[in-house]
Amino acid sequence: MEHVGADPARAHSGPLPAVLAAHVEGHLAAARGMAALIPDVEAAADLIIATFAHGGTLYTMGNGGSAADAQHLTGELIGHYKRERRPLPTVTLTTDATVMTCIANDYAYENVFARQVQALARPGDVVAAFTTSGNSPNVISALKAARSKGAATVLFGGKDGGAAAEHADHLLLAPSSETPRIQEIHTLMLHMISEKVDVWAAS
Repeated sequence: MEHVGADPARAHSGPLPAVLAAHVEGHLAAARGMAALIPDVEAAADLIIATFAHGGTLYTMGNGGSAADAQHLTGELIGHYKRERRPLPTVTLTTDATVMTCIANDYAYENVFARQVQALARPGDVVAAFTTSGNSPNVISALKAARSKGAATVLFGGKDGGAAAEHADHLLLAPSSETPRIQEIHTLMLHMISEKVDVWAAS
């Protein structure tokens, strides 16, 4: 029986609980699966580089944790990843609360990204969506809108990419069916892309 006042850290100093160990093993398995996807990540990075080289803009989006991933990529590109270099034109479509709530209120939440894409995207731009399910209606409608505007599309997804995969020119699908693992691999992917873009922009 544990004594009152016992050190909580010592009480949990034994083997990692099985549920946490499963998280680690799942993460490692997904990360190992990324080796086969390096060419796909590199192709997406090359597309983004070509977009910036020709004066285009990258637009990113997602819901919930995927919105955070979209903003993370934008931060790496406008700021910098590892090297001092010029800022790169990237916009996350989740960050203007006034625009998003206006569209959601006057139209529908399904349109919060698509209407922004229709207003901003041009031929030669890239629209990148982060989604763990691949079935978010607002992401799907935005990818459709991007293609209608002549922009290239990139999908950071998981499993088979869901319904959104049909509307993506480049598929970056995390090798997992678990939402936490997919989000973790998306972070790895965006860091890999940031690395290649950083090297190009700093040269």
